[in-house]
Amino acid sequence: MSPEELAQRLRAADGSVRLQAALSAGSDPDPATAEVLVQRCGAEPDFFVRDMLTWALTRLPADVTVPRLVAELSSPFPQARSQALHTLSKIGDSGALPALTAALLHDEEDEVARAAWRAAVVLTPAEERAALAADLAGELGRRSRECWRSLSEALVALGEDARAPLDGAATSGAFPVRVHAAATVLLVDGTHRDFRSAVEQAQRSAIEPPGAAP
Repeated sequence: MSPEELAQRLRAADGSVRLQAALSAGSDPDPATAEVLVQRCGAEPDFFVRDMLTWALTRLPADVTVPRLVAELSSPFPQARSQALHTLSKIGDSGALPALTAALLHDEEDEVARAAWRAAVVLTPAEERAALAADLAGELGRRSRECWRSLSEALVALGEDARAPLDGAATSGAFPVRVHAAATVLLVDGTHRDFRSAVEQAQRSAIEPPGAAP
């Protein structure tokens, strides 16, 4: 379908119509639709439609999609940033790595930061993974428990490159930082496979400093 027809169908009130439009765009990929798909990612309210939009974008040539997605990373709208990061992680083109700035890795919006962590793990080359782990360790003990889980998953994916910053954080800093770091170490070691149980074990094992609040 033409970009104009696709844009019209992606604006339909019925989510099933939008989902089918995104599916059709991915089933018959046309580089001319890239701009429409990227723009819709930043506005689409339905998770399943957004996921289909991402899939459709992965079906297009990276040299067409990546520059458009990178441009979205400076959008003032959090959904546009987070969805662009998510899509870049699925495309896996390392050329997007320079656009994953510290500002995105520490974005004040949780969903943007979480998407940036996942994208960074996918795109960062082996020789830079230790530096990435050290940077991500600065987020330990912060934000919501869902963010804790996402950060732990990213650090576990970095494996031994995350060992030094995790060990350091597990023995120093505020109580939540130590708990989060210790729980992630348990996951890296394979001692625990479940995040919640790892946190519970870390809480039991941590020594609360005098006067500190959990």
